[in-house]
Amino acid sequence: MDAEKTRALVDPFWDEAILPALARYIEIPCQSQLFDPQWKANGHIARAVSLAAQWIAEQNLKGASIEIVEDEGRTPVLLLEVAGSGNDTVLLYGHLDKQPPMSGWEEGLGPWKPVFRDGKLYGRGGADDGYAIFAIVSAIKALQAQGAKHARLVALIECGEESGSPDLAYYVKLLANRIGTPGLVVCLDSGCGNYDQLWNTTSLRGMSAGELKVEILTEGVHSGSASGVVPSSFRIVRLLLDRLEDSSTGLLKPEWLRVNIPDHRQREAERTASVLGKNVFGEFPFVKGATPSSDDLVELLLRRTWRPTLSVTGQSGMPDVSQAGSVLRPKTSLVLSIRLPPTLAAEGVGKRMKELLESNPPYGARVTFDVEKAAAGWEAPATEPWLVKSLDNSSHAFFGKPACAYGEGGTIPFMGMLGEKFPKAQFVITGVLGPKSNAHGPNEFLHIQTAKNVTACVAHILADFSART
Repeated sequence: MDAEKTRALVDPFWDEAILPALARYIEIPCQSQLFDPQWKANGHIARAVSLAAQWIAEQNLKGASIEIVEDEGRTPVLLLEVAGSGNDTVLLYGHLDKQPPMSGWEEGLGPWKPVFRDGKLYGRGGADDGYAIFAIVSAIKALQAQGAKHARLVALIECGEESGSPDLAYYVKLLANRIGTPGLVVCLDSGCGNYDQLWNTTSLRGMSAGELKVEILTEGVHSGSASGVVPSSFRIVRLLLDRLEDSSTGLLKPEWLRVNIPDHRQREAERTASVLGKNVFGEFPFVKGATPSSDDLVELLLRRTWRPTLSVTGQSGMPDVSQAGSVLRPKTSLVLSIRLPPTLAAEGVGKRMKELLESNPPYGARVTFDVEKAAAGWEAPATEPWLVKSLDNSSHAFFGKPACAYGEGGTIPFMGMLGEKFPKAQFVITGVLGPKSNAHGPNEFLHIQTAKNVTACVAHILADFSART
């Protein structure tokens, strides 16, 4: 393929066809099923899938078929198949469900309000991950416009990724004959260390999450009377979290949550640190004077990608500060999210967490830990020479710099599933979630030029896969 022709096709197509459709998608509050239990009745997910399917149909891809597959009680998937030459298959992946809106959006911005500003498209879901299906179609159009040979292409777009992909294994099995055995998997739901080059994700952490609930009283009582006699539920929570985490370092204590970090991933982190420098932590909106958890850049990358970590992502049992009275509260609940090393099996972690937190409860309090979800991590297989060359060539062609590889701290359950199912496949896991793009938080944005560049890179990687020897 000719890089200049690809650029001349992809960039205007994004401006004229993709961005208007993506803006309409951002307006749809299609929250994932975990955050919108009434998703079916509300119809937002159906609207998002219908918008994407109709838009694809309007693009007149050669040899394409589109189908929305939805079985009773399950979120739908969008299946796009495009005929190709040869016997190879490429599986491309994205999702259309979104995280909740969150508060704290800047003035003039909002989760369901598409705003174009300074080369970015703001709004929930544009970068995570609504753009994916539009970029996939654009890459295919670039292939077809230049008459480039490509393998049979199958795009699978789900609507439950933000809830841990509970329906995806079912659909992969249901559609197994149509998916086939891919030799290459392309996922556009990951991040990028900067907006200056193509980034390929080589590992993803797993996750185990649940609700920790501590009850010490049957009802709230006057804090002046009870404090000092009744241990507060919050202090008991702190004691329990001390079993899990060293609060002075943030490192998790149980040996069964750790793995040995491979030497080649250590070297990869060292290279990434040399490329990003202080941008390893500079993308995060620290308050003035705040610092990251370590001053070692390589260690920060490893903590983000290969070490287990704890985040408290929700709570109940505490009134708003404006409503706080002199009351010793009867209970405290926290949602705990534990990120797991890529190669650690997620199965059984929830059970061990339950045993750790519920055994020998301090002061005889009623302690429960209810496991909510778990997802395995993933590590990429060794990258074949053709793909190393393709990633680097396409990055040079469309970013002007060499490609870079690193691990991501997030979780994409589908990748672990595919890695198990297709052990011989090569993987390109990339995306547009770079510095300050803030997926899941306020002010999420899509960096438009990066999206265009990634699209063009994907087109050339698909052509290179078909041309490999």
